[in-house]
Amino acid sequence: MNLLRIIFSVIIPPLGVFFTVGLGWAFWLNIILTLLGYIPGLIHAIWIIAKRSG
Repeated sequence: MNLLRIIFSVIIPPLGVFFTVGLGWAFWLNIILTLLGYIPGLIHAIWIIAKRSG
């Protein structure tokens, strides 16, 4: 399941965060980071997915 979330994150970073934590603060932070640049949003999304997986 985490692999699927990471694939979604590569395409659209907030989507992977949404599937991991829902509409929480991490989702909104990821939207802001993605608007500032794709790479910060991607790094944050993968970090959130890895943090929540275990």
